[in-house]
Amino acid sequence: MNNITEFILLGLSQKKEIEVLCFLLFLLCYIAILIGNLLVMISIICSQLINHPMYFFLSFLSLADLCYTSTVTPKLIIDLLSEKKVISYNGCMTQLFTMHFFGGIEVFILTGMAYDRYVAICKPLHYTLIMSRWKCDAILAASCIGGFLHSFGQFLLAIVLPYCGPNEIDHFFCDVYPLLKLACKDTSRIGLLVVANSGLMGLVTFVVLLVSYAVILYTIRSYSAENRHKALSTCSSHITVVVLFFAPLLFIYIRPATTLPEDKVFALFYTVFAPMLNPLIYTLRNMEMKNAIRKFWCHVMGSKDIN
Repeated sequence: MNNITEFILLGLSQKKEIEVLCFLLFLLCYIAILIGNLLVMISIICSQLINHPMYFFLSFLSLADLCYTSTVTPKLIIDLLSEKKVISYNGCMTQLFTMHFFGGIEVFILTGMAYDRYVAICKPLHYTLIMSRWKCDAILAASCIGGFLHSFGQFLLAIVLPYCGPNEIDHFFCDVYPLLKLACKDTSRIGLLVVANSGLMGLVTFVVLLVSYAVILYTIRSYSAENRHKALSTCSSHITVVVLFFAPLLFIYIRPATTLPEDKVFALFYTVFAPMLNPLIYTLRNMEMKNAIRKFWCHVMGSKDIN
């Protein structure tokens, strides 16, 4: 039984002054996300870096970031100036599916990037053989399949629930935990399945990433100071992105199926701030990325001068 045709999103705040400030902030954030991630993608695709596995994965991570944040942020920005923040039932379920789909892809791409760094540092002599283009394509395909399976599981758990009212979601986007509160049936078992799907998947992936970098740190102990610094510089950016993305994600999904007032703030980290900061993190300390962006920018400006 389902009597709900639309949901009302309560958003970040009920005060108009705060909503206007948040509108300006998140509009600037979204513009930065678009410019930063598109610049990283295009710079890699238009250079020889696309042939390197690390940058191959980075270009698709930027694409996943763009798609992931675009499932939430534009709606958030529009709602901040709307009197009534409404989303249809079908729109809510579509947002839930796409958000978890692209979020799952991002989790698995980050894992693939960690594997690439492990092979590059721990097995350098076999790196080109192991990290072939076929292997990179296979990891990317597996990331998409994994993201789909994760998202489809979340989608099924949400769509089978009966919603009889009320229809107010205490969040700024549709997610499983807030929807569980609106279901007119006992959701304790489904809550455990949600934790198993999102929480355990995130936790296991995070532990695998930590173990891989522990092995890397153990391996580089015998390196010279220069090579050790070079290895650490290539890994530090990835570790920063992993912590920035996984820490708030685990805070929300690893606990029992409950919602807290802090969830909205933590959700902003992995839906808005992480996609905005990722291009900066990967370019500020990476000379190859800086050169690729500089060449692309010079090429664009040179084309404008010619025209």
